[in-house]
Amino acid sequence: MTPRAALAFVKRHGVVLMAARGPVPSLADRIAGGPFRGSWWGHPRAQEMFRIFGEIGDSRDILVCRLVEGKVTYVHRRLWPALARLSGSLPRRALAAIHEEHTASGKHRLVVVPYPRWAPKPTLARGKALTLEAARAALGPAIARRETAARRPSARRRPTSRRGAE
Repeated sequence: MTPRAALAFVKRHGVVLMAARGPVPSLADRIAGGPFRGSWWGHPRAQEMFRIFGEIGDSRDILVCRLVEGKVTYVHRRLWPALARLSGSLPRRALAAIHEEHTASGKHRLVVVPYPRWAPKPTLARGKALTLEAARAALGPAIARRETAARRPSARRRPTSRRGAE
């Protein structure tokens, strides 16, 4: 798979997991030609995956974050306004942009840019214009579990006995 084809894959689906299993497609599975067992690092196409993941992460059209179940997620630019609209109901850390950079010592360091600092102002404005329903529909299964969990009534503990009530 070429980086261009990988970008087209992310654009078509809107929200894609880097390599994990979940409610949205996995780019690693697409590169591999289908689902596989084990870590992508151990796959025969791991070097190709690593190269493509890097190029996808460097694209100005892709947000790399942990939106879906805390896993590395690619979100295409066309869905950023939907993220902005729902930002109040999603965990801040799920919306933070993440990327790795190389240090002088050769190690990798994870850089986290909190939301909304990474978001262009026009994206934030377009997000305000969206209805909540349109934003939820645009992100679909990527946020379904988070939305379901947010709507559940909180469990209240009931006392097992009442002291002094008798």
